[in-house]
Amino acid sequence: MPKISAVIITLNEEKYIERCLRSLAGVADEIIVVDSFSTDSTEKICKDFNVKFHRHTFTGFRDQKNYAASLALNNYILSLDADEALSDELQKSILEEKDKMKLDGYYFNRLNNFCGQWIRHSAWYPDRQLRLFNREKGMWGPLNVHETFRMLPVSTTGRLKGDILHLAHGSVAELAGKINYYSGIAAEEYFKAGKRVPLFAPVLHLVWRFIVNYFFHLGFLDGRNGLIVCYLGAWSSYLKYSKLRKLNRETIKKKG
Repeated sequence: MPKISAVIITLNEEKYIERCLRSLAGVADEIIVVDSFSTDSTEKICKDFNVKFHRHTFTGFRDQKNYAASLALNNYILSLDADEALSDELQKSILEEKDKMKLDGYYFNRLNNFCGQWIRHSAWYPDRQLRLFNREKGMWGPLNVHETFRMLPVSTTGRLKGDILHLAHGSVAELAGKINYYSGIAAEEYFKAGKRVPLFAPVLHLVWRFIVNYFFHLGFLDGRNGLIVCYLGAWSSYLKYSKLRKLNRETIKKKG
């Protein structure tokens, strides 16, 4: 039976980390936490669970997750964020698959919570994530934000039943703050890659993303919170491309 190393990256996650670690009990054969020098009780909580706790300077989500995976004793990596946990059904699915583990990677659905409500439509569900994989069959990339584990072309993948339960957004202000932060990182990554956007791209991305998520992906079925989630998701696209245009304009001015 293959063994599984659970890997988590953290920074001041005392609010969520215990829930995450409890969901891994009996599923993972080792738990590795790579921490970006938390100043709260994250380290103490982790050590109470007898995890392997490492400190490492944060240079980006992609880089941190690749580093964390490199510390594992086992090739099969189960990657969770600190504010995520395995549902009971997903725990059972992983344990059943663990007996044979025939595939290189496994996708899970992720169920996201916003202001106490589980969002079951729009781009927020099923929000499939590749989170159990053989590290020899790929690596995290391509960007240092919204990173995904990129499998080699010859790899085999499947999907397991159950959800990752994501408790990330307790308020509108919290979600809006994260959107502002992540959109800046994404713009910088696109800028480094030489990406350019036309004048009206930010507005077009905003409008199109809202229409797709709210109407085509049935975001309206989640009520008021569904409307907020779809709007802020569209706003995220607008910010990302607006910030990228600003970086491009500043570069042109410097050259001029």
